[in-house]
Amino acid sequence: MAETESSYKLDEKDMDILRALQQNARLTNKELAAKVHLSTTPTYERVKRLERTGFVKQYATILNADLLNKGFAVFCSIKLRRLNSDKALEFCEMIKGIPEVTECYNISGSFDYLLRIQSPDMKYYQQFLLNVIGRHDNISSIESTFVMEEVKHEYSVCV
Repeated sequence: MAETESSYKLDEKDMDILRALQQNARLTNKELAAKVHLSTTPTYERVKRLERTGFVKQYATILNADLLNKGFAVFCSIKLRRLNSDKALEFCEMIKGIPEVTECYNISGSFDYLLRIQSPDMKYYQQFLLNVIGRHDNISSIESTFVMEEVKHEYSVCV
């Protein structure tokens, strides 16, 4: 039977590996093994198991949005006119295809979705809202919140 995330129990060495990989996913297996105080073969096997069981979803490079002229961040709250499984799926598929939308959450409360949008500036965002997001005919209302300063932005999960 194949291991899944629900059948595999993490131990302290697994947690050490996850913490180390979150800090630097470019560590060689030898460097990682030294950090977690294991030999290279068990470390390699644990990493592969963590990947296979879904605890490690992917490895990524974090880019500097300001240097790439995408540092204007907006949280955009969206309420759909009609909300059912077909309309939700249609909206989500549209959002998945828009590169400026870096995060999308189905939320509770006054709005149905919360998007994080990265753009160069306010003018670009205005055009993006009118010509991309605003074209979806099932949107009832949109509220934009502009980020003035990013105080904390962690990509890691506390383990």
